[in-house]
Formats: sequence, C-alpha cells, structure tokens
Amino acid sequence: MQDVLGQAIADYYHMTSSAKLWVHSHHGPRELMPVETYFRNADNMPELEWIALQHCRGRVMDIGAGAGSHTLFLQQTGLHATALEISPKAATVIEARGVKHIRCQDFFAIDARKKYDTLLLLMNGIGLAGTIEGLHAFLKKARTLLRPGGRLVFDSCDVAYLYNGQPPKGSPYYGEVLYQYEYRRMRSDWFHWLFIDRHTMGRIAAKEGWNVKLLYKDKFDHYLVECTPVSAPAS
Repeated sequence: MQDVLGQAIADYYHMTSSAKLWVHSHHGPRELMPVETYFRNADNMPELEWIALQHCRGRVMDIGAGAGSHTLFLQQTGLHATALEISPKAATVIEARGVKHIRCQDFFAIDARKKYDTLLLLMNGIGLAGTIEGLHAFLKKARTLLRPGGRLVFDSCDVAYLYNGQPPKGSPYYGEVLYQYEYRRMRSDWFHWLFIDRHTMGRIAAKEGWNVKLLYKDKFDHYLVECTPVSAPAS
C-alpha cells in the first residue's frame, strides 16, 4: 500500500513539492485536503483541540499523530507524549520536528505492556476504527493500554448532512465512509473512515463498559468526549 498521506506530509515539510492532496469519497466530487493543516501551531488550533489538550494527563499517546503537532505541543508543556503514526514517512517528519517519543505502528498491533494515562485522537482520529465493528474492537484495545484512572479523548461528528439530514438506517452504518487519497499521480487503496454520531457512540461505549463525558459540541454536530473505563464490558 502506497504511503500517500505520508508522502504529502513529507513533501510539505521538506518543501520538495507543491502538489495538492485530494480526498475521494463516494459522496461527491473529490475534495482538497490542505496539508498545512497537519502543521498548525498552538495559535491556529481550534477551540475543540485546545479543550482536548487541556484534558491530557500523565503519559499521553497521540494516536494518528500526522505531522506530530499535538504531540509536540504536549511535549512542550512538560508531558511525556508519544506520537503513534502508522505512516513511516510521516513518522520521520515527526522525529525531524523534535518529538522525542515515536511509535510507527498500527494501533491494533501495539503491545499492551506499556500503559498510558491518556489516549488522544484528534481531527476525527477515531475514524481509524473504520466501522461500527471496528469501534467495538478499538474500545477493547484502548482499555488494555490505559493505566487505572486513565482516559480516552477524541472528537467526531454526525455526517447525517451527507444525506440531507435523513441518513439510511440499518447496516452498514451511514458514518462508515469510504475514502481514497490522491497525490502526485499516486492513489491509496480505498479505506473506511468512521464518523460516529453521539447517540450511537454513547450506546457502544456503554456496551463496552465506558463512561462518556461530553466536553464540547457545536451547531454542526461536531463534538469532543472524554471516555473512562468504568466496568467490565456488558455481555
């Protein structure tokens, strides 16, 4: 599989290409993904991200770190922050930007012997779960990575607007969106990226034994939550 997003991030950092990164989906024409978004500094982070960063404690793992901007900010505030990034090219950029702790690995393949106090996913990083089934698996895995008293912090949104506010019911869930990256005549494989509405998220979290606290929401159904394990998953 071509590391399309990683290549775009690396080219932007090293200023070796002015090519544009495009995102294809089955919901309309391709859309431009500004690569500079991955490099924004603290002054350019939206309110939701500021709130999320303020809820990070102890040892933090920034999952799907991209170019490492959030990890770098947390590191600069004195926290022990680890960037988890599956893209080798992006991981190299994260290191070049000064992040001290980096793991280039798939989240689901992480050894659970090392524990964290906070698992952070921003820019709808929870989307890596891909599907509703994948979200159940994600929450099970996340539980094994947290120390007692730890928390999971992430944002997502309801994409009912793609269906004029009336999304289809049943399976597959309407927030399981298929995407493909395009950059410099390269295309990634198609992949599922999950957007999970708050009601469905709350139901799944409860079944997996997590307490959910809403930290932020806006008029566009974009929200931020803090989740903490409270019990064994329901049967």
